[in-house]
Amino acid sequence: QAYSGTPPAEEKEKIVWVRFENADLNDTSRNMEFHEIHSTGNEPPLLLMIGYSDGMQVWSIPISGEAQELFSVRHGPVRAARILPAPQISAQKCDNFSEKRPLLGVCKSIGSAGTSPPYCCVDLYSLRTGEMVKSIQFKTPIYDLHCNKRILVVVLQEKIAAFDSCTFTKKFFVTSCYPCPGPNMNPIALGSRWLAYAENKLIRCHQSRGGACGDNIQSYTATVISAAKTIKTGLTMVGKVVTQLTGTLPSGASEEEILAHSNIRRSPLVPGIITIIDTETVAEGQVLVSEDSDSDGIVAHFPAHEKPICCMAFNPSGMLLVTTDTLGHDFHVFQILTHPWSSSQSAVHHLYTLHRGETEAKVQDISFSHDCRWVVVSTLRGTSHVFPINPYGGQPCVRTHMSPRVVNRMSRFQKSAGLEEIEQELTSKQGGRCSPVPGLSSSPSGSPLHGKLNSQDTYNNFTNNNPGNPRLLPLPSLTVVLPLAQIKQPMTLGTITKRTGPYLFGAGCFSIKAPCKSKPAPQISPSKSVGGEFCVAAVFGSSRSWFANNPGLKREKDQSKQFVVESLYIISCYGSLVEHVLEPRPLSTAPKISDDTPLEMMTCPRASWTLVRTPQWNELQPPFNANHPLLLAADAVQYYQYLLAGLVPPGSPGPITRHESYDSLASDHSGQEDEEWLSQVEIVTHTGPHRRLWMGPQFQFKTIHPSGQTTVISSSSSVLQSHGPSDTPQPLLDFDTDDLDLNSLRIQPVRSEPVSMPGSSRPVSDRRGVSTVIDATS
Repeated sequence: QAYSGTPPAEEKEKIVWVRFENADLNDTSRNMEFHEIHSTGNEPPLLLMIGYSDGMQVWSIPISGEAQELFSVRHGPVRAARILPAPQISAQKCDNFSEKRPLLGVCKSIGSAGTSPPYCCVDLYSLRTGEMVKSIQFKTPIYDLHCNKRILVVVLQEKIAAFDSCTFTKKFFVTSCYPCPGPNMNPIALGSRWLAYAENKLIRCHQSRGGACGDNIQSYTATVISAAKTIKTGLTMVGKVVTQLTGTLPSGASEEEILAHSNIRRSPLVPGIITIIDTETVAEGQVLVSEDSDSDGIVAHFPAHEKPICCMAFNPSGMLLVTTDTLGHDFHVFQILTHPWSSSQSAVHHLYTLHRGETEAKVQDISFSHDCRWVVVSTLRGTSHVFPINPYGGQPCVRTHMSPRVVNRMSRFQKSAGLEEIEQELTSKQGGRCSPVPGLSSSPSGSPLHGKLNSQDTYNNFTNNNPGNPRLLPLPSLTVVLPLAQIKQPMTLGTITKRTGPYLFGAGCFSIKAPCKSKPAPQISPSKSVGGEFCVAAVFGSSRSWFANNPGLKREKDQSKQFVVESLYIISCYGSLVEHVLEPRPLSTAPKISDDTPLEMMTCPRASWTLVRTPQWNELQPPFNANHPLLLAADAVQYYQYLLAGLVPPGSPGPITRHESYDSLASDHSGQEDEEWLSQVEIVTHTGPHRRLWMGPQFQFKTIHPSGQTTVISSSSSVLQSHGPSDTPQPLLDFDTDDLDLNSLRIQPVRSEPVSMPGSSRPVSDRRGVSTVIDATS
């Protein structure tokens, strides 16, 4: 039950971090409960983790809006925690911990070993039995944990270690990460299969085509922005937040000192480089990107920023990567187009530069909407910036972002009008990427990142012949996007500010259980309130406030379709989760509204949940009942994984044990099964044409005699009536023989007549001794 309407006097526990989690409970692709998502109105719940100065807590907020506490412990500070998803299994690879799942991976200050330094081990607890099933020890502190259905990734200082999800044995490790001053000491992004991290040097032989365009932004907005940057370089940065680095250096160390500190030990490092590796194909052991190493498992390797990388995230499909640097002025959106051969053949398209502003800010959280048309970037100042993007690039406008569904890159009008060809001609005549000035290929402050791509420009001379391959030049044009909304989280629920309108929206905010009792406090900037740092996390999800307004009504199927954008849920370090409804609309200052009209956005807080724990709360510890939501979800996903792998799930009736493959059972009856399967399939390959190709007037049939004499067959030819020169079968003619005079092949008659068909009135003789050449003349 949601705990809300707390009297202000009651003390609350201090929140250290907040995060929205993806686990089996809200996995729409693998949890069968959500497979009928469009017919039953079943929506996955939001899963929320809160880390306190003592212990942690897990909440679920289902579509009904009734928050439910799933887990709560007090066992000292927790730096990172993850609910591990059920692993992907196959006939060759079974899950060693299937009876213990779901597992919770925790990095606590006091690990299981007890004696080791703080935050140096990952403990895996079973939520089903409550016991610790595995502990992985490290010599250096752990910064973060990431996981997917294939691997568990442990992030250390300048290192990454990956473990297999089924056995938790070491799979591979990376030791060449670029050090970052924080808040993420070692930023990585883990998709469903790819892992991206900040590399400490650029290796030319592995470098992918494209990458960041730096200041190479060919648009008026960007030119103005870059001019402002150059003027401002002499000025001191406004609002700089110095993150205190724990351990390695005295507190208050600046970025430059950290770099100097790391340069003592090794050759100079290059900031802003990103490497993406495929966790399936990468070799076991150390992953090394160097001149001598082969590119097995390296998907892409490219420069993304000129400053150190601060935060990055993949979109749900894993094809787009958003990266931010330590300044936090601009965020880059890259599309990764891979090549099966090597990373140097892959292309990285810089689709967007999301321009936040000119003050400095550290990014702590990046979140995509499920359709990848919106991205929210939250900074340590507690502000969440909402940007519109398209998965395929291009300017966001009314056509792309005002419909509930994703639209194609080109409208029907653009396709039929042939505008793309005209545009390509224009851009090929001018220099650079859609440069406004002919012959200008970079802005005056040209970037060292995007130097000449040397011989890659003329990639095997294919560029002209193969315009359909997206990996080849020309690269798509870059778009600069400004945030449509900037939502700042309040210290108390009465004071949500938004920069899309001039007013403070206090009245529209209410709690699901009871109205807000806290008085609107004076608006203090959060960046001044908590030592400069203000942790928030954001996620997109279906609206839950709709139920609060209409508790008696059942949710109709089309109710969720009434919103163009899903609601945005933001949790702050004060434990208040707020649902913001986002309403994009055409720019109000636009003279007339067309498909290409730019957007503006109204945001409005609709509902809030107070989820912060008080010291009086009881703990909620495993072992849990079999009907606990996390256990039910783990069972459902594991069952589905067994079916996918062709194995018989444990506990289901069957003569074989679950380790045996389903194929061994089916081998006896495979023939019968195939027939059964084929009978269900109907294949229509094509319908025949109205007229066979060789019946057309441009085809003529000629007879070739080995003697060198030729006879032309036409519908009136005598050969058709007679038996030809001889009735004895003759070998087919070898065209390389010298005795054939090709010049003697007369094309006669000039005008061909329809070819006789079998069944026509004219008799067709037996032409065994005649070999026929079909000659197509225009």
